[in-house]
Amino acid sequence: MMKQALGFLASLIVIIIAFGIWAWNSETAQDWMLEKAVTAEMARPASMDSYEGLKVFLCGTSSPMPARGRAQACIAVLAGESLYLVDAGAGSAQVATLGRLPLERLEAVFLTHFHSDHIAALPEFNLNSWVAGRPKPMTVYGPDGVSEVVDGLNTAYRLDSTYRVAHHGEELLPPELGVMQAQLMEVGTVLEMGALSITSFLVNHDPIRPAVGYRFDYRGRSVVISGDTTITPGLIEAAAGADLLLQDSLSLPIIETLEQASAGTRFGKILHEFQNYHAHTSDLSDLVEQSGVQQLALYHLVPPPQNALFKKIFSRELPKGTVLTEDGMMFELPAASDDVLRIDP
Repeated sequence: MMKQALGFLASLIVIIIAFGIWAWNSETAQDWMLEKAVTAEMARPASMDSYEGLKVFLCGTSSPMPARGRAQACIAVLAGESLYLVDAGAGSAQVATLGRLPLERLEAVFLTHFHSDHIAALPEFNLNSWVAGRPKPMTVYGPDGVSEVVDGLNTAYRLDSTYRVAHHGEELLPPELGVMQAQLMEVGTVLEMGALSITSFLVNHDPIRPAVGYRFDYRGRSVVISGDTTITPGLIEAAAGADLLLQDSLSLPIIETLEQASAGTRFGKILHEFQNYHAHTSDLSDLVEQSGVQQLALYHLVPPPQNALFKKIFSRELPKGTVLTEDGMMFELPAASDDVLRIDP
């Protein structure tokens, strides 16, 4: 009896395997599986639907130093139904699209400064949100110099935009919505957008001037995005009492080791010069203590840790509970709550 049962089971397994091989190689079965997979994917909801509170999505967590699986600096903030971006580094538009951000609701982009790793994806975000159905031109806020950046990118991508309109038609892609609009935001400005307040504050990224960070306040919740900076009184003041601080950070032990290994080379000189205009991990405990920020999360990691050893060294001296962010990570700050919820990618 046992032998018969085992024989039947073995035959069933053979039949299942044979059917699987047939299905994998059958055009009819392939088309059926394709239809089911695409239908399921298209029905999947956006990761940042309307929300009573703040959602923060990490579109890019790397510095200019390349790292597998990490785009350059970009943070998306959802307040209510509106989406905002802080910076737009290379690769971040792809992360945003794969993360199913509601780009049709992109209200504005805020630039902290004009290093290439913070602006390279602006044209991609402009195109992707235009195609998604953004109902007005993409506004790019920033300190002095923002018009030069935006005007230059509009010029560089003018032909691309005309090709898109010619291909898809003005009804789908109104030409005027494909032109980015620059808006100067003086340091210290508070921008009111309904229940949302966005405050620009000065940071120290010498010799890059001006460089700023931004604070978002919405329905009793707050997130501060430092941009590239050392620890300054202005940063501490801006982060005072914030629920979440996204802070750029540099691991001096790792950078110094890389510098020593690259001594006498151009890369070694660059690594040395990195060290004086980013916040060191050893300084962050004082930042948290003085600002009273509830949750510290690090992005624009210098260098981006790529293995367990680098993560362990990067985490030395960090305040307890500090998060080393990854692309696709999200934080939720629900209204009428003190919770800071983390959703890993």
